[in-house]
Parts: sequence; structure tokens; C-alpha cells
Amino acid sequence: MKILFATAEAAPYIKIGGLGDVAAALPKALAQEGAEAAVVLPLYKSIKDRYHGELEYITSFSVPLAWRQVYCGIFRSMVGSVTYYFIDNEYYFLRDSVYGNYDDGERYAYFCKAVLEMLQHIDFFPDIIHANDWQCALIPLFLKAFYQNIEAYRPIKTMFTIHNIEYQGQTPYSFSEDVLGLPKEFMPDISFGGCLNFMFSAICLSDKVTTVSETYATELKMPYYGKEMSPVLSGISYKFCGITNGIDTELFDPQRDPHLFHRYSVKAMGGKKISKRRLREYLGLQQDEDAPILAMVSRLVGHKGLDLVEYVRHELLSRRLQLVVLGTGDERFENMFRELSYQYPERVSANIRFDQDLSSKIYAGCDLFLMPSKSEPCGLSQMIAMRYGAIPIVRETGGLADTVSPVNPEEGTGQGFTFKSYNAHDMLDAVDRALWFYYEKKPELKKVIRSNMEADFSWQSAAGRYMAIYKSM
Repeated sequence: MKILFATAEAAPYIKIGGLGDVAAALPKALAQEGAEAAVVLPLYKSIKDRYHGELEYITSFSVPLAWRQVYCGIFRSMVGSVTYYFIDNEYYFLRDSVYGNYDDGERYAYFCKAVLEMLQHIDFFPDIIHANDWQCALIPLFLKAFYQNIEAYRPIKTMFTIHNIEYQGQTPYSFSEDVLGLPKEFMPDISFGGCLNFMFSAICLSDKVTTVSETYATELKMPYYGKEMSPVLSGISYKFCGITNGIDTELFDPQRDPHLFHRYSVKAMGGKKISKRRLREYLGLQQDEDAPILAMVSRLVGHKGLDLVEYVRHELLSRRLQLVVLGTGDERFENMFRELSYQYPERVSANIRFDQDLSSKIYAGCDLFLMPSKSEPCGLSQMIAMRYGAIPIVRETGGLADTVSPVNPEEGTGQGFTFKSYNAHDMLDAVDRALWFYYEKKPELKKVIRSNMEADFSWQSAAGRYMAIYKSM
């Protein structure tokens, strides 16, 4: 079976968020399941600058985009048994930023059209095109509007995965004439909420729709989470399901991670103590050997629950703990953590940047990992933290509910500390329970840590479920 995974980002070439990890790990796992897996993504400036010598030029052609013909070059590389294709157009992709450009709608509309046009030029016709998030959401629409009458394209089925409902790809109606060039009969398939909505079109026209955890699939049918899209998703229950993500357990492995101060395993945990001490030295924190390090590695945006942290930040820091934060996002939260590090210089480290090296060091050096999300489609950080021997503290939502079971402190079972209500003091209560467990229940703590590190967070189970759906299509 041939699977083409269309995505706006994929490690190791470009990773902005969790999608970058998923787009690397899932095709790899599919290949291990026997699929012929390929990934297609834009050839961004950062990829061209760093990897250009490693990419093989394949061909070039013109992509019809409304009233104009637009250049497209195709490059290729291999990562293990997975083929990566790159869509090259310097006007759209030779930029310092990946997202957040004024013309992102046009950039990714072009990308979707180029992905489909590419197939006949490289003689690769997949059985399934698996499109991800709004940036790739026009692929099912374009396939039906422009390519369904071409014999080689007729057997192709499409799957669309929602990684985050917050971003849907919305443009004015005039965008169709200017960029999409859609026949009028297809306008109802993309018109939603008084505008064109890329994600709406993919939900309606894809053969299957998935999201990244079982709980998130249920939540999206509720107005609180799915917002205006909830009735649409409720109406396609027959083809909609959730499959919880995994993590690349070869990449996220404290025995092999090259970024760590000291590597370790569940059978030799001395390296984690060293990692914790070295992390404190590296970040300039006080060497309080007994105090736990509470970490957050996250995009600093509202739906990550940072307003809860903001509301009780001084109460939180009245506890005996140290706080380490890594990430970028909204100025409000960036400044909040900067201010905390200024007020508590020996107990708080605010690292307002993207830093893969430091993120590994934090996972290895922390004892507790906080994710108080308002919504969390799946979340990978809690699984990575457990893999590195940290205890997660999470709100019971989305994939957090699916991957973190509550600890029974007397028996040393479960995986982390959870809270249900979106309330700052409920979050603080979960932190307090985790601190009590950390200080007072050392044997049970070790048991939970060992169980978390040995848990199966691999992609094998999820890849098997995806393969079953592909075959059913």
C-alpha cells in the first residue's frame, strides 16, 4: 500500500510544533508495518540553507493556480525507508518564517495544488493521501474539483487529520477567484461561517477524518471545544475517529539522547540525578538537592492553560520547588515568566526561545512536568517527560486524559497527577499532591517513575490502527 503523508512540517527537516514529530514518526512506523510511505512538504528557506546539498533534484513543471501558471520544482531525499518530497517555489517558501505570513492562505493553497500536480510528474500515485491540518486541507477539494477525471487519480482516497481545531484556514470569498479558481459547483464544499474555510472542505470531502486522541474526538463534537465546527463533526461520526499519537521512542530515549548531560536508563538512574544537578548549574539555579524541578516545555499561548499558572504564580512559588520554562508565544506569558525569573532568580529559569537541545536537558533534569491545558488534542510532552522519568501534572482533557492515569499514592500505581476543572487552585492542588508524593512517598515514587519509563508510548499501536483504516478505505 502506498501512503503519501502531506504536511506543512516534518522532522528532521522542519519542526515548529508537535506536527513535526508526528510527520516524522508515523510514516516511519507505517513503513515498518509494510507500507510504502512518503512525505511531502514545502522546501522552506531553512531546509534549503541546511540540507540543499543532500536533496536530489527530480523535475520541475507549472502548477495551474486560478488564472496563472506557477513554477514548481521537486526535490527528494530518504530518511531510513521513508521518501521525502519537497515542493520548491522561492516566491512562497524562501522566507525566514514558516508560519504567520500575510499570504499564508495563498502559500498553502499553492502547496496543496502542487502536491496533486506532482504525482503525474514523478509517477507516484498513492493509494491514500493523508493530509494534515488546515495547510493541507485543500487537497481533497482540489482532487475532486480538478483531478477526478484523470484515470490515474480516480482510485486515490483521502484521509484528513485534525491536529488542532483552533486553526482552520479562513479566507474571504474573493480568494476563490483570485487563487483557487474553483468551479462554482464546488463553492458550497468550502463555504462555512461567512467565508471560505479550508478545514471545513477537508472534513466534508475526505473519505476518512481523524484526530489525534480518542478523548479529543469526543470533545470536538461539543461546542466548548469544537466551537462552530462541532455540529459538522457530529454529522460525520460515521467517518470520524480519534487515534492517540505515539512518540518516536528511538529519538526520545534517555539512554541514547545526545543532548543530555549524562545518559541513563530505568536500570541505572544515577544519570538522572547528575542531569538534574547539571541542569541547575547550566541555568544558574540554586543547588537545593532535595527540591524538585517543575518544568514546562510548551508554546506559551492561552489554550495551554498559562492563565492558571499566572493566577497562582506566587502561591506556586511559595512551595519548595524550582520552576524551569522553555518556549515562545504570546507576549503576555513570555513577560510573565521573565518577571518571575527576575523576582525569583535562584528558583525560576525562563528560557523564551525554541531550543531542542535544552528541551532534552529539561526533560532529563526535571522531576515534575506541568501541562494544565485548556485543550490539548494529544500532547507529546507528557509522554516524553514520562519516558525521561518525570511525573506529569495534567488537566484531564484530550490526549492528556488518554495518556496519563491518576496516581494511587498508597500503591504506587498510575502515571501522574490530574485535575478536571479549569481552575487555578484545582491545578495548584494537583501540584501539592505531587509534591507530597515526591517528598513523603519515595518507594512509591520510584515505582511510578519506573513504570512510566517502561510504558509503551511507541507508534506501533497507532500505526496499526491507521493501517486498518487505510485498508478499509
